[in-house]
Amino acid sequence: MKIKISLIIVMLFCAVEVKAQVDSVKRDTLKEVIITSTRIDLPFKENSRTINIISSADIKNSAATNVADLLQQVAGVDIRRRGTAGSQADLYIRGGGFDQTLLLIDGIKMDDSQTGHHTLNAALPIEVIERIEIIKGPAARVFGQNAFTGAINIVTKKKLNQTISANVEAGSFGQLNGSVTFGKEFENSSIIAHVGALTSDGYRENSDYNNYNYFLKAVFNKKNQPIEVIGTFFDKKFGAQNFYTPEAFGLNEYEETQNSLLGVQTTFKGEKLKITPRIYWRRGQDIFLLKRDDPSFYRNLHTTNKIGVETNASYTSNLGVTGFGVDVSRVSISSNNLGDRNRTMASLFLEHRFKLGAVDITPGIAATYFSDFKFHAFPGLDIGAQVSDNLRYYWNIGYTYRIPTYTDLFYNDSSTIGNPNLKPEEAIAQEFGLKYTNDNFSATLALFSRASDNIIDFIRPDATQTKFVATNIAKVNTQGFEFDVNYIFKIKEFNQSLAFGYTFLEDDINDQNKSLSRYRLNTLKHHFTTRFSSQLFKNVRQNIIYKYAERSIGTSYNVWDASVIVDVSKFSFTATANNIFNVEYVESGFLPMPTSNVLFGLRYNF
Repeated sequence: MKIKISLIIVMLFCAVEVKAQVDSVKRDTLKEVIITSTRIDLPFKENSRTINIISSADIKNSAATNVADLLQQVAGVDIRRRGTAGSQADLYIRGGGFDQTLLLIDGIKMDDSQTGHHTLNAALPIEVIERIEIIKGPAARVFGQNAFTGAINIVTKKKLNQTISANVEAGSFGQLNGSVTFGKEFENSSIIAHVGALTSDGYRENSDYNNYNYFLKAVFNKKNQPIEVIGTFFDKKFGAQNFYTPEAFGLNEYEETQNSLLGVQTTFKGEKLKITPRIYWRRGQDIFLLKRDDPSFYRNLHTTNKIGVETNASYTSNLGVTGFGVDVSRVSISSNNLGDRNRTMASLFLEHRFKLGAVDITPGIAATYFSDFKFHAFPGLDIGAQVSDNLRYYWNIGYTYRIPTYTDLFYNDSSTIGNPNLKPEEAIAQEFGLKYTNDNFSATLALFSRASDNIIDFIRPDATQTKFVATNIAKVNTQGFEFDVNYIFKIKEFNQSLAFGYTFLEDDINDQNKSLSRYRLNTLKHHFTTRFSSQLFKNVRQNIIYKYAERSIGTSYNVWDASVIVDVSKFSFTATANNIFNVEYVESGFLPMPTSNVLFGLRYNF
């Protein structure tokens, strides 16, 4: 039955190539988007991977306040929020764990050696984002060991259309947000700066937050050899009620996190050779209190640092394009619970893209040395066939890998026991897909599978035990399919956009640790998202967003969001309604998500 459904969808793709040519609406399409998160830069339509793009226009129309809310609109991306406004959210792709997805900022790897819970703490303010590239499937040979199930690259803006813009928002639960974004082009340099604050009294007991964002990007020596500098600092303080303990325990948990990045890079371009060296420093800090008003009762303090030097290059010859790179980094942690530890990592990357008529073949390998887990290699292969200018078939396979975090290895408390004898996770993953792009229509279909071994989970040895122990469980097989469609059409002279995506996923993990797993029993089995962005009048735009999720344990929910944006001269007024039908649902652990709520905003462009 699944095969028949897939064949029907394939036939529809082929038919669409004729249909979508009619009455096309000219716009900036995905065809022209260059995927920059690899050594070999390729247009979206020539890439042999499943990639979703959230453009700056999508971000502007969404009226979202943070990246976590944006990613929730992508099928196959499971965002499990513990708080609102991006206070804390876990990122999952295609049924993987929150430790198995890599986040990059302009290609800089933002992995956290303490835990993947902090991945989205590094996400940027949406005002400075040009686009978000979501790469699904095996990506270790391209990015390294943390890209077990995929990677997300946030590409920052190169310049701003306005010199300065100010934004203020207010709404339910005492929400009050404000930000200022500044951009300036000089003769031989440019600068973008952002300062923002998001605050709330909380939608339930002890869920208040005060989040502050600082961002700076500067380019020097633009006329000769441009040097790009990026700096970020994010400070979050929030009530963490029942983040890690059930409500019956009666604990008022509290957490503070800081995340910062400083990176410098440049690109040397010749006729055939391109080299991009960079140096970067990422720092994270996490303070957790089990009782907010009694720090002496239980307190965790973790500080992590990562310093890296990386060089990526590509060379074009008669044989195709060769990509190669080296990445050397050192991570360290200082913690009252995990101890003082450090790790040195060195990676070599090599890939080559052969072009044989309409077919392209890209084999590649990443080889990494870990000072505490020794040497490992991640080979992979991408194959694509360009059937026409609009339609492409692709297949890829790769070996992917993740070493344990320091939390996996060493964390201990009253309910959790780390395991210093853990083995690294590993898997062989593959996918087959079709990709169609046109001026007013784009669609992708992918069938994927992943055979994993030594997956790390916190489980109870038996039902009589109260402590969860970090354990390498048996083999886990994951398979599924997904499709995404985006269609642009006109009503009067205005563009309308209809996008929807669906992911089906099944695995056999529940057969192995049925009621004993801490994290993995709520995989998304069915995930459907759709967004209709419309404009019927010159200065008024509106969006309707629908999300359906059904998890493998049988729970499901439907959530509707809506927003309206009104542009008047240099002002933009926004009104956003979330969970408009007041659905009761849980995304993570013991935490009910907010009831119906609204947020009103005003932006002024100087």
